[in-house]
Amino acid sequence: MTEPGLRSDAGNKPRVLRGGLTLRAMVPNAITAAALCVGLTGIRFAIAGDFERSVQAVILAGMLDGIDGRAARLLKAQSRFGAELDSLADSISFGVAPALIIYLWTLQSLPSIGWFAALAFAICCVLRLARFNARFDLDDGPHKAAGFLTGVPAPVGAGLAFLPMYLWIASDHWEVFASPILVGVWLALIAFLMISSLPTLSWGKLRPRRNIRLEVIALTGLVFAALLTEPWLTLVVICVAYLLLIPVGLFSYARVKRLRGRVASQDVPPDA
Repeated sequence: MTEPGLRSDAGNKPRVLRGGLTLRAMVPNAITAAALCVGLTGIRFAIAGDFERSVQAVILAGMLDGIDGRAARLLKAQSRFGAELDSLADSISFGVAPALIIYLWTLQSLPSIGWFAALAFAICCVLRLARFNARFDLDDGPHKAAGFLTGVPAPVGAGLAFLPMYLWIASDHWEVFASPILVGVWLALIAFLMISSLPTLSWGKLRPRRNIRLEVIALTGLVFAALLTEPWLTLVVICVAYLLLIPVGLFSYARVKRLRGRVASQDVPPDA
């Protein structure tokens, strides 16, 4: 799951439409628009009471969000317009949609408290995306310079917010997982993680050793198979695994920061 990125039209000249916009530049933006439509459709499913399909729609939007940025870089079709569209789509698909889905699922039984919990999640998601956009062109951020993210990414936050719903569906609608108070507290906690300054691991920091790469590939295949056979329990395991990686990110960042402090104090070139 990715944050929005810049897109610049560089490279060989592709086919041009009448309006002057290249087909190559349209592909990532079309994927982003599809992710937005899928996220909004998740709200429609929740209104109809089909919460399983609503969660699936948001997860699909997260998968599309992971594709559009990579497609833009692969096609060399990055642009400021694409970055802004991606950010706006993320705020709806991973902020507004999960908040409304969870409110319609259980929080509406506590109208005041439940609505404030949903609002907190949606607002924190938008604030996180705005912070990311404001810092995108800055390379001197402490976390970014060390290869870490700041806080939990918006798509991941949306997936974590649905953890009580995963458990509710997997347990055949056990009501304890749909408790509006517990769900409201959980939603507020995930909202805090999104806007926090905690260093979290990025995909670039997850580098398995060569002697276990085959095992990692096999595990990835098994995870996808589990998503097809036991999707809700598998999603629970994925959420728990990510939560366990948060302290790993803290320790890793503290170690990198400590090593950089030693380098700076000894006046040794950073490359050394």
